[in-house]
Amino acid sequence: MLFTSYAFLGFLCVLFPLYYLIPTRHQWKLLLLASCLFYFAAGPTYLLYILTTALTVYYAARRIGALGAEQSAYLKEHKAELDREGRKAYKDSVKKRQRRWLLFALLLNLGILAVVKYTNFAIRNLNGLLSLFGSGRQLSFWNIALPMGISFYTFQALSYLIDVYRGVSPAQQNPFRFILFVSFFPQLVQGPISRYKDLSPSLFAEHPFDAHTLCRGLQRVLWGFFKKLVIADRMLSAVNTLIRGGDYTGAYAFAGMLFYALELYADFTGGIDITIGVAEALGVTVQENFIRPYFSKSIKEYWRRWHISMGTWFTDYIFYPISVCRPMLRLSRFGRAHLGEQLGKRLPIWLSSFAVWLATGIWHGASWNFVAWGLGNWLVIMISQELEPLYERFHRRFSVAEKGWFRLFQVVRTVLLMSALRMFDCYRDVPLTFRMFFSMFTARNWAVLFDGSLLTLGLTGLDFAILAGGLVLLLTVSLRQRRGSVRDAVAARPYPLRFCLWFGLFLVVLFMGAYGIGYDESQFIYNQF
Repeated sequence: MLFTSYAFLGFLCVLFPLYYLIPTRHQWKLLLLASCLFYFAAGPTYLLYILTTALTVYYAARRIGALGAEQSAYLKEHKAELDREGRKAYKDSVKKRQRRWLLFALLLNLGILAVVKYTNFAIRNLNGLLSLFGSGRQLSFWNIALPMGISFYTFQALSYLIDVYRGVSPAQQNPFRFILFVSFFPQLVQGPISRYKDLSPSLFAEHPFDAHTLCRGLQRVLWGFFKKLVIADRMLSAVNTLIRGGDYTGAYAFAGMLFYALELYADFTGGIDITIGVAEALGVTVQENFIRPYFSKSIKEYWRRWHISMGTWFTDYIFYPISVCRPMLRLSRFGRAHLGEQLGKRLPIWLSSFAVWLATGIWHGASWNFVAWGLGNWLVIMISQELEPLYERFHRRFSVAEKGWFRLFQVVRTVLLMSALRMFDCYRDVPLTFRMFFSMFTARNWAVLFDGSLLTLGLTGLDFAILAGGLVLLLTVSLRQRRGSVRDAVAARPYPLRFCLWFGLFLVVLFMGAYGIGYDESQFIYNQF
């Protein structure tokens, strides 16, 4: 049940009235039922996957929480009897038992994710090795369908488990409430990856009907439909033409690189707008996942603005644990002693960042192009960090940091760097990606950008005009958002003007969305993750 399908719109038309008509204490139960139905519609078997993750994580977290409560009660009861060493030994024994439950749930659920998402990738590489060494034997691929949003709900559930282990979040006692946290339907398609302490207060709260809240949520949904249908899906045909087969080189590759960057942004942020808008219409607060990333002045800043929930997840649950673990601290001491103080300090950062970006690439997809994409980001970020002293000397010497033209240069540079790295995602083949990238510097066909050749890519002149207008509107709204909420600014206007603006946007989506003859709604790009 995709967000842009008629089935989803019908689903919401039934859910919203029921949600506000039933007693507010039962609203979370209706959301649980709706979430299960939403996931069941994607495939009855898939519901077993998400329930397995939810129930195993729930039980492990309950055991971890119970052990923590037993420890507190025991230490309080035997406070006078235990010395410092006795308390430490008891705490260590409890921590060891808690760690067993943590590892059980982590290995089980990451194992499920690995099997369904990466088995065929492993078989493909093993078959390649067998062929390389002259073996005629080939392993058969497994017929495993990838459950919708498995990476998102697995990471969301495991973040809760780790937070319970760390004492950041209490263990949820009601299994049905926890299942709702894991399966909350707006987030299942493409995130964000919510933390329990952030989502649960509003998810389980009672929400009396409020017309203002409902309207604001629907406005956000409409804006998401505009991004998806008017911009992303219209641009899709040109992107598919440019990247299919690798025949379009040079200037075409440059155009494809930029088209894909714009399509991906409109597609992904459009889906997140729908997610946040639907949740907001239900009174549930879901965190922002994008903060104008294409205005970033560096790749490091870009990743603080793009897919924020994913970046903070990898930082909190991979980067920090690896960077302060005992083997890494020993390596750092060895590096300072034998390689110099500065290099020894940097080793944990380099290796921890390497692990984060390797995991980020693999998380995005089971293929080498995503690994190359992740490591490409790591390489650029590490080089940028090492060059920071040079940047500081440059800025002290020339004082251009606050110049408007220099900030624009930084933004354009970041967009081009990120778009170039996204070519690994675009072409899905590492050698082909490098060939297409370097063709931009060797092929001499830049005239095709201006002689009408782009009109042969599946888009008409009217399509390009609609895209241009849509992108101008998107840029205008993004610039205005730097001064505060656009919806709040519109809400402050007289009612006739507000009605015209929102109804006008509705008509734009209705008449300028990329439906076409025999329209079949395009899957959101991040559904695959």
